[in-house]
Amino acid sequence: QVQLVESGGGLAQPGGSLRLSCAASGFTFSSFAMSWARQAPGKGREWVIGIANDGSDRYYADSVKGRFTIDRDNDNNMVYLQMNNLKPEDTGVYYCGKAPWVVVPTTVIGHDVWGQGTQVTVSS
Repeated sequence: QVQLVESGGGLAQPGGSLRLSCAASGFTFSSFAMSWARQAPGKGREWVIGIANDGSDRYYADSVKGRFTIDRDNDNNMVYLQMNNLKPEDTGVYYCGKAPWVVVPTTVIGHDVWGQGTQVTVSS
C-alpha cells in the first residue's frame, strides 16, 4: 500500500533552519508530483510547496517563497523540504503528500495520500 513517512521535525529558533525528509513506498514514485503541507494549531491544513514528478517544476505558497525549497530523489523515493529563515508562524505539523498525477496540485484536496506528519516548532 502507499506509504509516506516524514522525519526531521523538531525545535528551531527564529531565523534558523530545518530539513524534513519523506520516504515514499508502495507506488511508482517517479510518476507522481509530491508536496508538503502544514497545519498550525487550531487551523486547517495549508498546502505549502510542491515538485513535479521529474523535478522540472516547483511551486510555492507566497508565505514560504524565498525561504523554503523542495527537492526529490527519484532513485531512492525521497522528497525533501529545506526550510530556512524560519519564523514562529511556520510552527505546525508538516505533512508529505502524493499527487494523483505528474503536475503539482496547489491545494490539499488535490492530493490523494498524506503521511502522518512531523512536528515543527519555531520558538526562542
